[in-house]
This record gives sequence, structure tokens and C-alpha cells, in this order.
Amino acid sequence: MRAFASDNYAGVHPVIMEAIINANSDDMSSYGNDPISEAAKNLFLEHFGKDAKVFFMGTGTATNTLILKHITTSWNSVICADTAHINVDECGSVEAVAGVKIIHAEAVNGKISVESIKPLLFGEKDVHRSQPAVISITQNTELGTVYTLAETKAICDYAHEKGLLVHMDGARLANAAATLDASFKEMTVDCGVDVLSFGGTKNGCMCAEAAVFINPEIGKNFEFVRKQGMQLVSKMRYIGAQFKALLTDELWLKNARRSNELAALLAQKVQGISEVQITRPVETNAVFAIIPAHCITQLQEKFPFYVWNEATGEVRWMASWSTTEEDIENFVSALKELI
Repeated sequence: MRAFASDNYAGVHPVIMEAIINANSDDMSSYGNDPISEAAKNLFLEHFGKDAKVFFMGTGTATNTLILKHITTSWNSVICADTAHINVDECGSVEAVAGVKIIHAEAVNGKISVESIKPLLFGEKDVHRSQPAVISITQNTELGTVYTLAETKAICDYAHEKGLLVHMDGARLANAAATLDASFKEMTVDCGVDVLSFGGTKNGCMCAEAAVFINPEIGKNFEFVRKQGMQLVSKMRYIGAQFKALLTDELWLKNARRSNELAALLAQKVQGISEVQITRPVETNAVFAIIPAHCITQLQEKFPFYVWNEATGEVRWMASWSTTEEDIENFVSALKELI
């Protein structure tokens, strides 16, 4: 099966799988106190600064939720786009586990801005209103679009001016970096991001995420939150091994570039079909489109993908590190036949 539903459908990259197997050769200390995890953390520090605090996790939902739990109190709120994963796809875990309110800023193609945040910062110290404490942005966004470095910095500068922290959901941070031709440091540290969830699973790993506190002060005692949140993995070396492989020889960048390039190729191929309308800018590894309704079910049987918006019929096609040119050709041919 070749799927376009999500980059989560893709298997584990062979280099990363080999790293997991190699980590299985001997006994090692548990809970991250092993040389492999230590080496992986040092690689993170090369990207995010020597003072950053890095905590390996098993899922993106847990990483986002526990970060937000740690940096807020129960009367706080988190500002994000309405399409943000923490709002739409995490089963209310931020509200249920972190215990804070989510507020939507107006978004354009998945991106919020200083202008859309400003109207939400009222009622300071008003006991009747939740108090905004965090602005959360997703890089790249759920719609496949990318914040420029200037846009990210503007949000961070404004947030800090107002006494707020900035959280970045970086489930697909590597794809955004490939598009921007920027380093992780340029996209986060230099822009003023305080904390991020770093995604490995969508970029060739297996159950490998990380909470990265660029601002070390707000990362203090997070190890207890991680434990209470049931994310302190005993055999942590298998997560560490994946990140060590991913961050060595720019495998992360190669995988991200590959998936971005294949999505661009797919967009190019379908643009020539009059019955297909691409609905969003194709900036990373996602293509959003509207196709004839009668094609959807039959096409999904051969190439699984999601209907993004039931009301409009908009669909989403995702490429991954393992997508091939042949996959694109076969998919487009099947679409043309059904049309």
C-alpha cells in the first residue's frame, strides 16, 4: 500500500531502524541514563544551544500537552490558530490534562499574526477572564504553510513584550527548515521561541518526540511533569538512538527535502487536470485540493488519504520520506482514470 494520508503512515527510515537494532546489543541504564541518549541530547544542544533542556517523549500529543501544562496555571489560556493540532487533533488533552483554555486567533492559511493576536489580549488581571500566558504556533502549519523567520520573530517579540511565552509545535519542523533553507537555531532560538515540541516520528522515526526548552528557566522541574504524565520511557535508549541517527549527517534534512520535493511534484502533476483545484499554497509536504466528489472513495481504496473538509470536499495529500516518483505517477494516473 502506498498512502498519501499522512507522513505517519510511512515506515521507519532504514538508517534509523539500524540504529534501533544496534542499541539492542547490550544492557544499558534505563530512563535515559545511557550513553546513546546522552549523545543524542548533545546533538540537540548543537542545534538549540548549550543551555537548552531536552526531554525525550513518546508522542507528539503528550509533548505538546505536558509542555503547556508545565508553563501555565489553571487560570491561563493558550492562543493558537483554529487549525492547530492542540485544538483540533489532540482530543481536548490540553484542556483535560493541562487544564487551560484554548483561544483562537484569526488565521490565514493556518498562520496567525501579531495583528490577529492583539484583539485577544484584553481583560488583563480581570478575575472574570482567563489570562493568556502562551502563544502557540505550528511550524509548519497544519495547512502545510510556513512562517517566515520575520513572522516568527514578530510574534515572539510581541509575546515577550506582553509577558507571554511562545510555544512552537514542531511536529514537522524539519519540513519547514527545508523550505526556508534555515537552521533549527535560526528558526527558533534566534527568533525568540521559548519552548518547542520537536517531531521525529513524521520524519522517519518510530515514536520519537522531544520537548526542547530553549529558555532553560521555564524547563526547570519538567522531569517531574514528564513522569507524572507517563512519558518517562524506561528503555529510553531506543528513542535516543533514533534521534542520534536523525541528527547525524543531516538525515533529518534529507528526509524533509525528499518529502517536500515529492509533494511539489504531485502538485505540479495535478495542476494540469482541469477538474482539480489546489486550494492552499504548497510550501512543504502537503497538497490540499478539491477533486470531483465521485472520485474520492475509489481513489482512497488504492491510495489512502483524508478528506480535510467534508463541507467543501477539500482533501489532503501528504508525501513522506519514503514517497517515490513512481508513487506520484501511479496516483495521478489513477486520478485521471477516475475523472
